Amino acid sequence: MALVEAALNPAVEAVTDLAAYMSLHSADPGSGGANELSGGSPAYARQQLSWAAADDGEAAITGTETFNIPAGSTVAYIGLWTAVTGGTFLGADELASSETYTGQGVYEVTAATLTAT
Repeated sequence: MALVEAALNPAVEAVTDLAAYMSLHSADPGSGGANELSGGSPAYARQQLSWAAADDGEAAITGTETFNIPAGSTVAYIGLWTAVTGGTFLGADELASSETYTGQGVYEVTAATLTAT
């Protein structure tokens, strides 16, 4: 069954209401949010998200999320969480290409879209 926009948009907005924070992961986070980055100076931390209203079953973040990346880390996945620490892991997406940092660095997410399918 294919859902119409009137059903898709509320479904996407229900998830974006929960998905308040983005995380970065060095490998597949599985169903529990494993492999999240940690450490560094300045320290890695999840970033709070702001979402645009859903349209046509999609919602996008409204801004740039900047993460501090510890030396020796690989960024391969982004994840969504309900809290800045702990919380409930909501899911992840693999990046088109991973990036490995030999020294402390910064990673920016300028666009991320949640799509109901």
